[in-house]
Amino acid sequence: MSKRVLLVDDHRLFQQALRLLLEQQLGLTVAAEAQTGAEALAHAEREAFDFIVMDVHLPDANGIDISRRILEIRRDARIIVLSSDADPLRVDDALLAGVMGYVLKINATAELVRAFAAVGTGTRYLSPEANAALLAGYRRLRESPAATAPLSPREREVVRLIATGQRTKEIAAALGIGVKSAETYRRRVMQKLGLFSVAELTRYALREGLATE
Repeated sequence: MSKRVLLVDDHRLFQQALRLLLEQQLGLTVAAEAQTGAEALAHAEREAFDFIVMDVHLPDANGIDISRRILEIRRDARIIVLSSDADPLRVDDALLAGVMGYVLKINATAELVRAFAAVGTGTRYLSPEANAALLAGYRRLRESPAATAPLSPREREVVRLIATGQRTKEIAAALGIGVKSAETYRRRVMQKLGLFSVAELTRYALREGLATE
């Protein structure tokens, strides 16, 4: 029996192209499609899929946050994230969320073939650009000590919320700002501290006592 896929992307033409690739070239069955995070969650709650292809930028949510929520419902879900860039912070977030693959949209046709081959055997797959971005980030961490620039009260609150496991959407709601503004705050804090991953930021928060403020 053909493996079933949930395809999540809000760009109709791109979604149609992916469907053709998955069904005609890879022999998979696109059993359901979603254009929003809410629709993707609804599908995941109703039924299980062998694979989920998830766009990062959805109209109502961050695809990585949606992936994390789906994995709370379906712990064995094999999710491949599609992104327009290889931002190391976004790649790290995706891996921490538990996704199995990270593929750039610009190379989606070729990379998805490799990603499905790897993920199908239980192996994580990162596109070359994403892998290079991660390695460069870790190298910077090893070579450069963390910055000592003081954090503003708002930045300290962002660090505290991240360290306590809050998602970007939850951080935005807690601070009364938009999701994109919350993402900007997080990036600014990471850059200010010279940190690369959410795990590193969490350790910083615990060391500085911010997680318990």
